[in-house]
Amino acid sequence: MKAKRSEMWRAAVLLLLTGCVCASVPEEPADRATPSDGYCSWITRAQPHGAGGRREGFSEFRLRVEGDPEHYQPGSTYRVTLYATNPAYFRGFTLIALKEGHNGDQEEDYAGNFQIIDEEDAQFMTNCPPAVTESTPRRRTRIQVFWIAPPSGSGCVLLKASIVQRKIISFQDEGSLTKRMCEKVLVLEDKPLLDCCACGTAKYRVTFYGNWSEKLHPKDYPRRANHWSALIGASHSKNYILWEYGGYVSEGVKQVAELGSPVKMEEEIRQKGDEVLTVIKMKAQWPAWQPLNVRAAPSAEFSVDRTRHLMSFLTMLGPSPDWNVGLSSEDLCTKECGWVQKVVQDLIPWDAGTDNGVTYESPNKPTTPQEKIRPLTSLDHPQSPFYDPEGGAITPVARVVVERIARKGEQCNIVPDNVDDIVADIAQEEKEEDDTPETCIYSNWSPWSACSSSTCEKGKRMRQRMLKAQLDLSVPCPHTQDFEPCMGPGCSDEDASTCMMSEWITWSPCSMSCGAGVRSRERYVKQFPDDGFACTHSTEETEPCTVNDDCSPSSCLVTEWGEWDACSATCGLGMKRRERMVKMPPSDGSICGAEVVEVERCMMPECHTIPCLLSPWSDWSDCSVTCGKGTRIRQRMLKSPVELGECKEELEQMEKCMLPECPMDCVMSEWSEWSECSKSCGKGHLIRSRMITLEPQFGGDLCPETTQRKTCKIKKCNQGGLNSDERKRRKEDRKKRRNKQGREESADELAGCKMKPWSAWIDCTKLCGGGIQERLMTAKKRYKNAQVTSCKDRKEIRACNVHPC
Repeated sequence: MKAKRSEMWRAAVLLLLTGCVCASVPEEPADRATPSDGYCSWITRAQPHGAGGRREGFSEFRLRVEGDPEHYQPGSTYRVTLYATNPAYFRGFTLIALKEGHNGDQEEDYAGNFQIIDEEDAQFMTNCPPAVTESTPRRRTRIQVFWIAPPSGSGCVLLKASIVQRKIISFQDEGSLTKRMCEKVLVLEDKPLLDCCACGTAKYRVTFYGNWSEKLHPKDYPRRANHWSALIGASHSKNYILWEYGGYVSEGVKQVAELGSPVKMEEEIRQKGDEVLTVIKMKAQWPAWQPLNVRAAPSAEFSVDRTRHLMSFLTMLGPSPDWNVGLSSEDLCTKECGWVQKVVQDLIPWDAGTDNGVTYESPNKPTTPQEKIRPLTSLDHPQSPFYDPEGGAITPVARVVVERIARKGEQCNIVPDNVDDIVADIAQEEKEEDDTPETCIYSNWSPWSACSSSTCEKGKRMRQRMLKAQLDLSVPCPHTQDFEPCMGPGCSDEDASTCMMSEWITWSPCSMSCGAGVRSRERYVKQFPDDGFACTHSTEETEPCTVNDDCSPSSCLVTEWGEWDACSATCGLGMKRRERMVKMPPSDGSICGAEVVEVERCMMPECHTIPCLLSPWSDWSDCSVTCGKGTRIRQRMLKSPVELGECKEELEQMEKCMLPECPMDCVMSEWSEWSECSKSCGKGHLIRSRMITLEPQFGGDLCPETTQRKTCKIKKCNQGGLNSDERKRRKEDRKKRRNKQGREESADELAGCKMKPWSAWIDCTKLCGGGIQERLMTAKKRYKNAQVTSCKDRKEIRACNVHPC
C-alpha cells in the first residue's frame, strides 16, 4: 500500500514538473511531456502552477554553489546546495546545468555532470538523464549534490532549479534559483608587478581547502600516507620571490617540496628582513582530506601594506617526488588604490624540478641538472596519477580562499566603499593562539573521556593525541595528553550545551482543515554528550492553529490525524506516515483540498549497542620492526560506563606491515686445511682458502678475503755438496711433480673432453635489490672414447647489485 502511494506521488510530481496539468497550462497539451519531444526541453519550458503563480521577489528558496564562485575550473568538482529558508519547505525538485544561450533541445545543450551524494535524497530523472530529482517525495529543507564542471571550451553555464511545494512550483528563471558560472582560464604567464598606491594596511585570512582525495583522484591514491605538509609563506615586496613558474627553487623550497619540512624555508623568509611583513604558517594535515564537519579547514591571518602587498605560499602533497601547490606573488593591491576583497583560486600541483619521480611513491632520483618549476600536466607520463591520454585538464587538488577581514589607517581608494568593504572592516574576534610548533605533527585529539567523578564532586577528564613525526629534533614537542576539570552528570548548567541539536523542522500542516487544531514540529539529536549520557532537550513541540474560522461551504471537513506509523528505521534517521479521512466534502461540490496523507522524518536511537559507545580508532602505530616484516596496532576507548553492560567490541586491532628488506651480510665457509709447503727445502709458503656461500644483499657487510698464505721452512738446502747422482735424482723428482700437476690441470681432457674457457658474466637480472649473474663453460672437443656424462657443459651463478633500491 505504501509503495503504491509513493508511486502515485511520484506521478503527481512528474505531472507538475512536466507541465501536464491541462487546467493550469492550457497552451501545453498533456502529450508534450515525452522524452522524444526536444530531449529535456519540456523542463525549461514549464510554467508556475497555482491560481496566483509566484509573487514578485519570491526568494524563500535558494540555489548555492559552495564558495559562491563566479567562475568554474574545467573538470573541478563543486558542491551544489538547494535549500529553503525557515519556515518554508519543499517536497520535490529538479536540477539541471544548461549551457548559456541553449534551450535544452539536445543532449549537447547540457554542461558537466551531476554526482549524487545521498541516494535517499536524490536520483537522476528517468526521462531526462542530465537532470537530478528527488528520490522520495517528502518535506525537506535542503539537498546537496556534486557538480563536475565540463571540459575546457564550454563557456558559461546556468545551474537551474525547480521547486515543488504542494501544488506550487518555483521555476528556474527566478533569480535565487539560477546560478551563472563562466569558465576560468588558468593563466601561467608572467604578470607584471606594479607599484601599489593603496594607503594604510589591510588584514587578510587565507583558508586552505585540500581536495586531494581518493574519490576525486583515484589512480594510485596513497591510502595510508597521504597528507599535506606544513604550509609556509609570507606577505612580501616585489623585490623578493619565494617561488615562481619558470624559476629555480631555493634550498628552502626544495626541502618543502621533497621532505615537507618548512624549517629552512622559514629561515630564508626571515632573513629577508624588511622585504617581508608577515610569515604565514599552517600545520600539516594528516590525512590529506577529511569532511569539513570532522576537521575544519586550516587558516592563517596576515597583513599587507603599500610596499609589501604580495602574498605567496606553498605546501607539499605527500607522498610525492617533489610536487606542491601554492600561490606565487598574488597581488592584493588594486589599480584603484584599494585592497582586494576576496581571492578564490583552484590549485593544481607543480613540479619543483629536483626529483625525476613520476608516481606518488617513486624512489628518490635527483634531477641532474636541476630543472625549472613547471605545472604538472595530464600528459607528463603514462604512470603519472594525473595521466589522461586525451590531455584533459587536471582536476584541482586544493582550493585557497584569501579574504580581507579588516583595514587600518586612512584609506585612499578611488572607488567608494561598498557594503562588503564596510562589513569586512568589522573587528573579528581573535582566536586563541596555538603554540604547537609546525615541526611537530600530531593526530587529532581523541574525544574527551568520561568524568572521573560520577557525583557532584570535582573530577577530571582526559583526551589524547599521538605524535606522528618530529621534523626538527632541536625543537621540543608539547604534551600528548590534556586534562580539564569536570563534575558528574546533572551537576553543571553547562551539561546541556554538550548535547548538539539539529534545527527545528518546519511546522506540520494544521490538524484541522476548518476551525481550531494543532500543529507540530520536530528536531533530532545531532551529537550526544561526550560523557555518554542522554540528552534532556525536547525533540518535539506543538502549538494550536486555526484554519478557516468561518468554515465556508467551499471547505471540507476531515477527521483528526490518525496515529503515526512505526518509523521505517530501527535506528538512526527514518520516515513515518499518518492518514486522515474526508468526513464531509465541500457543500459547493468542489474537490476537497486538504491533505489526507502526511510523511515526516523520525529519529530513532543511534545505530550502536548502548553498552558499546566507542571513540574513533586511533592512528596506526609505527611498525614493530625497523626492516622486513612486522606488525602495527591501533586502539580505541570505551566511552560508555561499565554499568551499562559488557562491551564485546574489540578495542585493539593488529595488522601486518612491511618495511624495506633487512641488510644481509656476506656468509663464508670454514677455512680449508693448510696445504703442504711449496718447497722441499729452504723458504716456501703454505696456502688455505674458503668459499663465499652467500653474497651480501640489501646493503649488508662485504665479503672478507677468501685466501690466506704463510711462510714455511723445511730445511736448509745444501747445493754445493751434491754429487751428480743426487742432482740427477732431484731432477727426476721435479719432473715427476710437474707431470703430476699437468695431469691434474688436464683432467678434463683425460676424461674425454677439452673445455673452452669460462664465458664472461652476463648482465645482472636486477638493477638494485639483489639479482643474479651466470657464466658458462662448454666443451670444445669430445674424444671418441668420451662418455656422455663426463662431458657436460658447466654453469656458475653469483649474486649481483645487492644495494637497496
